Amino acid sequence: MNYMENYKLWCEDSYFDEATKAELAAIKEDDNEIKERFYKELEFGTGGLRGVLGAGTNRMNIYTVRKATQGLANYVKIAKGEEKGVAIAYDSRRMSTEFADEAALCLNANGIKAYVFPSLRPTPELSFVVRELGCIAGIVITASHNPPEYNGYKVYWEDGAQITPPHDKNILAEVAKVTDYHQVLTMDKDAAVAQGLYNVIGSDVDDKYMEALKKQIIHPEIIKEVAKDIKIVYTPLHGTGNVPVQRVLKELGFEHVYVVPEQEQPDGNFPTVSYPNPEDPKAFALALDLAKKVDADIVLATDPDADRLGVYAKDTKTGDYVSFTGNMSGMLICEYIMRERKAMGTLPANGALVTTIVTTNMTFPIAEDYNMKLIEVLTGFKFIGEQIKWFEEQNTYEYVFGLEESYGCLAGTHSRDKDACVAVMMLCEVAAWCKKNNMTLWDQMINVYEKYGYFKEGLQTITLKGIDGAEQIQAIMEKLRNNPPKKFGDLDVLAVRDYAKDVRTDCKTGATSSTELPKSNVLYWELSNNSWCCARPSGTEPKIKF
Repeated sequence: MNYMENYKLWCEDSYFDEATKAELAAIKEDDNEIKERFYKELEFGTGGLRGVLGAGTNRMNIYTVRKATQGLANYVKIAKGEEKGVAIAYDSRRMSTEFADEAALCLNANGIKAYVFPSLRPTPELSFVVRELGCIAGIVITASHNPPEYNGYKVYWEDGAQITPPHDKNILAEVAKVTDYHQVLTMDKDAAVAQGLYNVIGSDVDDKYMEALKKQIIHPEIIKEVAKDIKIVYTPLHGTGNVPVQRVLKELGFEHVYVVPEQEQPDGNFPTVSYPNPEDPKAFALALDLAKKVDADIVLATDPDADRLGVYAKDTKTGDYVSFTGNMSGMLICEYIMRERKAMGTLPANGALVTTIVTTNMTFPIAEDYNMKLIEVLTGFKFIGEQIKWFEEQNTYEYVFGLEESYGCLAGTHSRDKDACVAVMMLCEVAAWCKKNNMTLWDQMINVYEKYGYFKEGLQTITLKGIDGAEQIQAIMEKLRNNPPKKFGDLDVLAVRDYAKDVRTDCKTGATSSTELPKSNVLYWELSNNSWCCARPSGTEPKIKF
């Protein structure tokens, strides 16, 4: 069907509710809007769904959520996972609670148990609970750091990581087979509860998650020593981090934690920020105001589903608060863990540091210094989680730390996804260590640079929305692929890696070799002067990133 036929079906079919039909009736004169909503199905990518809220096949709504869940349910049944069940969490976004229930009841109607959190929880806790409850899969209703008009649906497998091959492609295939909304099953919630299919996750899981976080602390005695002196400002940006972050810091003994009052309560409209992303300096405006009032040592922000952490810390020389990139904060935690665990004799001889191809190259000298195996994977924390699974299955390496440049890292293996709750906790321990040694985090960052070298970085993002935007992004990638640049400014291109074709080409000799990573629409230029540039379309937003 073309987009107008799809539109008429949704307006007339008794399957769709009256509120949906009223929303669609209001746009009947707007052909462009109808086309945007119906020109395609909302794509179920390798991680799940993400899109703008609203009625239509290319929007996030109860019908597209049910349809995706029917595909997942079909795959769970193929895997004989009905009794293991599926764990479900959700964040503070609009419609998150409703989408969580719709997913659960679709699973229930297919004879699959669902274990649903009673209120919002961080994404990394969902990763934790999948393994804790022995579930076959997990679902998180979240659009992470996207603007307020978005929501999403991420799928995890029984190892606790977001779906990777072969499960991602297999689930994708099952979702694609659901071509008619009438094929999608659902049931009454009271009946699902009565039949033992719909289950609410108890608070004991929160306690176990907290204990798992606190096991990562290396020097609790240092925290106790400076707990009265160090000042921490924190904002959950209206999301899920508020309760777990405040709880873990309190239980560790930190006495001066100031939460930004205007951003403390969950709110899917994100009234104080246009873009609830800790990568965006504007998201820190209120937190920095509070930091100046209380003379804070460290300023922290987590995104709505609490898997990303943004950081500012004071520069003692100027008194100003300095921002840290995800690479910088991740390397501070990484260097601290390796240094202190080595001193205590607990750093494993077969330890591994796992990172992505677009993360800082500071990982190389640090891994070498501590004799750690360095493994680079494709962008996406699911590939870091996948490495943890392989280490355990193959008994090869012991995971020590993992990070990606986009403000995500993981200490410990309690979760198989990036965890801002554990990142907050570990960075506060590093800040406590700095306080004891009469330094700030910024002073320590300079110390790390002085030891391992200065690694400069930058990110350029082009946002191109809608049908035309998607085509433009594709055209940019094709132009770069077919007419590769020979220079970036005054830097020569030495080699090109095309991950979509799994080919690395040496520009001087023309010799080709494998990238040794799965295929992905990513271009990477190795440049002179130990530099590089990478181009990749975002998997979750209408953007291309350089």
